[in-house]
Amino acid sequence: MSHTGITSPYSWDSPFHYSQATVHNGIVYVSGQAALGADGSIVGENDFDAQAHQVFANLKTVLAAAGSDLSKVFKVNIYMTDMTQFPTIIECREKYFSKPYPADTTVEVTALAIPGLLLEIDVIASIA
Repeated sequence: MSHTGITSPYSWDSPFHYSQATVHNGIVYVSGQAALGADGSIVGENDFDAQAHQVFANLKTVLAAAGSDLSKVFKVNIYMTDMTQFPTIIECREKYFSKPYPADTTVEVTALAIPGLLLEIDVIASIA
């Protein structure tokens, strides 16, 4: 079983030793995306809405690099540090996905990898 790693468009992720996504048998598995800009800084510090939109922008970028897009996402995992922000997630789902909506798991976590991040999202999508 072989898979192909997707080259990251971000310079800041090289020390972490992971792929932004991998592709296996026409399925792209996208690593958790956070609200980090191209320079690695947090976009929208203390602003859940701004961070959510940056996360979706990053998801679009990585999916495109893998030959996919948000319309082909069929599974979403969302990690949030504050579940009171869940209404923003509902709005984002409506804005960035269309019916049939992808399957979804949303959980609250105490912290993410970098202090100041408020959410992280990983997805699974098809390429075809």
